[in-house]
Amino acid sequence: MPTVRQARLDDAAERARIAAFVAAQPDGTPFHLPVWGEATAAGCGQRFRMLLAEADGDLIGLVPLTHVRSPLFGAALVSSGFGVGGGILSADPAAARLLAAAAVDMARELGCPTIEMRGGAPVEGDGWTWDDTRYVGFVRPLAVDDDAELLAIPRKQRADVRKALAEPFEIAVGRDRAALAEHFRVYGTSVRNLGTPVFPRRLFAEVIARFSEDADVLSVRHGGVAVASVLSIYWRGTVYPYWGGGTAAARGLRANERMYVELMRHARRRGCTAFDFGRSKVGTGPAAYKKNWGFAAVPLGYPTWTADGAAPRDASPLNPKYRLKIAAWRKLPVAVANRVGPLIAKGLG
Repeated sequence: MPTVRQARLDDAAERARIAAFVAAQPDGTPFHLPVWGEATAAGCGQRFRMLLAEADGDLIGLVPLTHVRSPLFGAALVSSGFGVGGGILSADPAAARLLAAAAVDMARELGCPTIEMRGGAPVEGDGWTWDDTRYVGFVRPLAVDDDAELLAIPRKQRADVRKALAEPFEIAVGRDRAALAEHFRVYGTSVRNLGTPVFPRRLFAEVIARFSEDADVLSVRHGGVAVASVLSIYWRGTVYPYWGGGTAAARGLRANERMYVELMRHARRRGCTAFDFGRSKVGTGPAAYKKNWGFAAVPLGYPTWTADGAAPRDASPLNPKYRLKIAAWRKLPVAVANRVGPLIAKGLG
């Protein structure tokens, strides 16, 4: 019979065991790793724990859990916090059930009325629901070279990419403070224009520092000024462009098109064979944009637990109650939005 306990994340041998287990699982993601949970928790002032399922001394399952607390959005256990993947990782049904039950016990102990799993199989039991209608993911193999990559892009989008390739852009890849500052300025501007608050600077710095050489920033400059930038993670042969965006000038310059082409080139040079374009909400502009690049949409399922009598947490910007707030946020000066935004965004989870 499997047993469940909290991981000892201060033990190097335990961490190595967990990393090896995640890497060996077909459904493993970088968002299951302790380094992701610790980086995002430190960057946003939250707390991170991990539950392990064992049988006869062998690790057979785990679930990473971020305790997210926010005066605006409430409290929740999220797996994984600030990630698009996570959830219970186990091929053993009995272990998965025990991990789910232990997560519920932890949520009750911490006073969290909600558990949000960013992936994993449906969970049976009181309070659990399943939704695979809201989000879709986009992943495809990288082509063998630049010419093949261009041909893999549908004709209409390919024409925009060709125009972007003709522009005199400067491409910069880095991991230092200057690269992070450039990224934060561009990304902060991008999300302000979308009407959402930017995450704290420290979040990006923690991810870069803790993932070390497995994360970096790629920026596209025009006239010496960055107009598009993306922070990416590289794991198990896949590049994950995670936090990316462009300034108001980027669209006319097609800087985002250049950014993703250059990231594909850069990832291929690093030995990556797949490109994970991340998740998008069904029926949105970002989902359509990714389809235009030749990526097929795959439904993503999310189990959620809600305590008796509690309302499910919904921090999505598509929630109608945030419509007026989003419209007002878009009008804020970027400097103001980038100072106030992190105080809000760190509680999104």
